[in-house]
Amino acid sequence: MSFVDKVYEVSKQIPKGSVATYAQIAALSGNPKAARAVGMAMRKNPHMPIVPCHRVVSSSGELTGYSAGGVGVKKEMLLKEGVKFVGDKVDLAKSQWRNVAS
Repeated sequence: MSFVDKVYEVSKQIPKGSVATYAQIAALSGNPKAARAVGMAMRKNPHMPIVPCHRVVSSSGELTGYSAGGVGVKKEMLLKEGVKFVGDKVDLAKSQWRNVAS
């Protein structure tokens, strides 16, 4: 399985109402230094909505690009799912996915 395929497999597991960081997805996909590569994979995600790329955010909680409508749409989607925000950033203390492997 390629790194990108692993990224999509891990990302499919992020539950509604939670987010994961690019770094978290990179680590769970087997390459902890590949957060930027995760971003590239999310940008090209051919499996929306099965792979919920809108649930992947930066390590600071900042919303970064969303090719299916921009960060405003990404924020609206996350809010509808119950993700908590402080200003324009996701409150990672309350909404970050706590999977077994991270």
